[in-house]
Amino acid sequence: MNVLKSIFARIWCVWGMIWFIVTMLFFLPFAFCIYLIPEPRRSHIFIASTRIWMLFFLPGIGCPVRIRGKANFAPGQTYIVVCNHNNFMDVPISSPGIPGGNKTIAKIEMARIPLFGFWYRMGSVLVDRKNDQSRRESYAKMKSVLNNGLHMCIYPEGSRNKSSESLKPFQDGAFRLAMETQKAIIPAVILHTRKAIPPNKNLYLWPHRLGMDFLPPIHPSQFKTTQELKEAVFVQMKNHYEANS
Repeated sequence: MNVLKSIFARIWCVWGMIWFIVTMLFFLPFAFCIYLIPEPRRSHIFIASTRIWMLFFLPGIGCPVRIRGKANFAPGQTYIVVCNHNNFMDVPISSPGIPGGNKTIAKIEMARIPLFGFWYRMGSVLVDRKNDQSRRESYAKMKSVLNNGLHMCIYPEGSRNKSSESLKPFQDGAFRLAMETQKAIIPAVILHTRKAIPPNKNLYLWPHRLGMDFLPPIHPSQFKTTQELKEAVFVQMKNHYEANS
């Protein structure tokens, strides 16, 4: 039975890659048109178009998404949204799932992929994690995103969690940004992507309903230090993940 499941999951993964390319090529002309629109309106329209794209892509690979907690976003407010990160399925869920315009901090390597890289750049603040200057510039850009009335989406684990733990330890960046800008953090817990793509399995995709839960906002003014804020968000996200996964 496990052998048959493994064979199907690999065939299904190939289908997922084909369906991704097909749907991307259909929506890509819209991206070229959107690029001509100035910010922040460009990001609002871009996210709306990405949301429509994912309505086709995710159900097409047997991974529809259930989103809860959008009411935690107060109208007219911008937030720093922090998400757990298990695999590449998290990005197609998080960015379109966040209500309103937003950008995601993302590694620059993905922006070099032909065609897809163009789309990727529009929705991202790019960072070369090996370059200190790039890190500083990306931090300033994230502040600019918030000042433009857009949400900033950050994966505080820093990289994909392939461990047996629910969450990897958080890095400071998102929480330092919250303390400096006094923007509230909305924890976002992405669920079941490990069931679709188990850790340490290559060329594997299993159809499974995914989820994303937005938790109540946490304001940095309630904490004295970045460390205290980081620990509070970590505990809340870890508890929610373990209770719902």
